Amino acid sequence: MPTYRDEVVVLRTHKLGEADRILTLLSRRHGKIRAVAKGVRRTSSRFGARLEPFMVADVQLYQGRSLDIVQQAESLGSYGADIAVHYDRYTSAHAMVEAADRLNEAEATPQQYLLLVGGLRALARGEHASRSILDSYLLRAMALSGWAPGLGECARCGRPGPHDYFVAQLGGAVCAECAPVGSARIASATSALLGALMAGEWDDVDAASAGTTASASGLIAAYAQWHLERGIRSLSHVSSGEER
Repeated sequence: MPTYRDEVVVLRTHKLGEADRILTLLSRRHGKIRAVAKGVRRTSSRFGARLEPFMVADVQLYQGRSLDIVQQAESLGSYGADIAVHYDRYTSAHAMVEAADRLNEAEATPQQYLLLVGGLRALARGEHASRSILDSYLLRAMALSGWAPGLGECARCGRPGPHDYFVAQLGGAVCAECAPVGSARIASATSALLGALMAGEWDDVDAASAGTTASASGLIAAYAQWHLERGIRSLSHVSSGEER
């Protein structure tokens, strides 16, 4: 069976036997990969620390029948340690990799891989508020998967905006005529923040008030979980008001 190399982000790990782990990896060129890393739980393992969640590595794998086997691993981004010591970064990173796992059930792209790597790097460096990095990641990842929320025009009828309602089930911002009865109105500042998060306009994101940030986070969480058809469990542990 052939061997191959790729760059990967470690999404999840599970214990296997006394010394092995099953890894779920998001790769740059081969989509989502499930592989066995033999002996990585032993203290003598040559590359165990390089295959922890949130780590980025260049790996060589042997193509197996059901699970591939990791033969070599070289670190490309040691983000795990800097993320794990901050609760807000840790919970946001968990939500990101959980969303990446769900979004790439069928097919992953190099863009999805690069987006996740960039998000984890930003978390590890504390470049912005952790929840804002997560929110921006979720919006962009959904867009790459074909579920970009409508923010400028009405997601239902196409009427030019901005609009005062956001309905996840309808695909984003909607006009008053299309909004279902009882839909909550959103402030113009929240609508603007959603656009800034999508576009990566970090000066505007960082300047947003705590209330506006919390409102946008709630809309993004509802939107992502609606389209993924099941909840992102890690989101329940993420705070919307943490410090950087």
